[in-house]
Amino acid sequence: MTRRLDGTSEIPLSTADAEFRDEVRTWLDEHLISDFTGQAHRGGPDDDDNWELRRAWEAELAAGGWLGMSWPREYGGREATLTQEIVFAMECARAGSPPRAAFHGETLMAPAVLSHGTDEQKQRLLPPMVHAEVVWCQGYSEPGAGSDLANVACRARREGDEWVVSGEKVWTTFAHHADWIFAIVRTEPGSVRHAGLSYLLIPLDQPDVQVRPIRTMLGDSGFNSVYFEDARTSADNLIGAEGSGWTAAMTTLGHERATSVLNYQFSFVREMSQLRELATRRGAVHDEMLRDRLVDSYIGLEIMSHNNMRSLARALVDGEFGPEASIGKYYWSRWHQSFTELAMDVLGPDALLGTSWGDGPDAASEGMRRAFIRARAETIYAGTSEIQKNIISERVLGMPREPKPVT
Repeated sequence: MTRRLDGTSEIPLSTADAEFRDEVRTWLDEHLISDFTGQAHRGGPDDDDNWELRRAWEAELAAGGWLGMSWPREYGGREATLTQEIVFAMECARAGSPPRAAFHGETLMAPAVLSHGTDEQKQRLLPPMVHAEVVWCQGYSEPGAGSDLANVACRARREGDEWVVSGEKVWTTFAHHADWIFAIVRTEPGSVRHAGLSYLLIPLDQPDVQVRPIRTMLGDSGFNSVYFEDARTSADNLIGAEGSGWTAAMTTLGHERATSVLNYQFSFVREMSQLRELATRRGAVHDEMLRDRLVDSYIGLEIMSHNNMRSLARALVDGEFGPEASIGKYYWSRWHQSFTELAMDVLGPDALLGTSWGDGPDAASEGMRRAFIRARAETIYAGTSEIQKNIISERVLGMPREPKPVT
């Protein structure tokens, strides 16, 4: 017997997966209580609002065995299927659980360790994440290497049993909360582009690392600049072979662009429901143009769901996320910008109120204003829309590579 995931028509839900879904629902009913309720709109992937409660929720998930679910049991996982991971994300979104705080470690760094790390590294690095004992951040972007990741200049040199790191990373989400950073650094002097890069894990609690917050329009400091001045890390914190960091980096980016769509998609479903309620309450549904835009946004969300499930279904067969993940990232980031612009038109004059909690008549309108500002950057991070279109055209459609500018 098979059933379909609620809201999709792509991935079948077996009897075992349906039982897993019921287990998730029961656990959420028992644990998503007290201070954890009503917090789904507080914080996001680059917004550290409500951080302490989100960390407490992370510990609650760890105690229930819901972190690292797909990992081998020897590293603390439960060897869940991708379908079950989708079910879990969907049920958490439906129940309104707080946003995750350990996204960068479990969802981005861990896949690189599982694919390219040694057995010793897996035993050492993965269990602390399963127990919510460590916070990671991602060190990719630099002042001269944002979308062009291959232009990384941050360097590391080997000295005995340690790597010595110097350089800067920027837009480093949650670095001020993190214990460790996984970074792409240049370990081969004189190398260019993808060659000579390595995937290195660096502890942040040391005198030679400075974390400086970047204050955003939301008034928070989820982003940071991180400066390394001969910072040190053990030689066994190199993931993969020296100079082959680009391969591990692409593993991380593939998961960032693909698996992260689940959290975004289900949060968008919640935002859509909130906007429909706001539009009805404020009479915006009687405006023909706004009503048409609401319908278009709903259709776009359904298209997003089908595309995402198709990409994930392929991963079930191939065992990995391919360049098609860029289609999902390109689509959802542009859709969300258009959707939040619609939300501001529905709010009317209330769209001009502040973005701090309490700056409005209700939490839904406050959340929409914050979502509107966050969405401005969504076509930039995890690879700009321009980069995604290049990947789609060259690696998915097989079109000729974009000509490089003449210098």
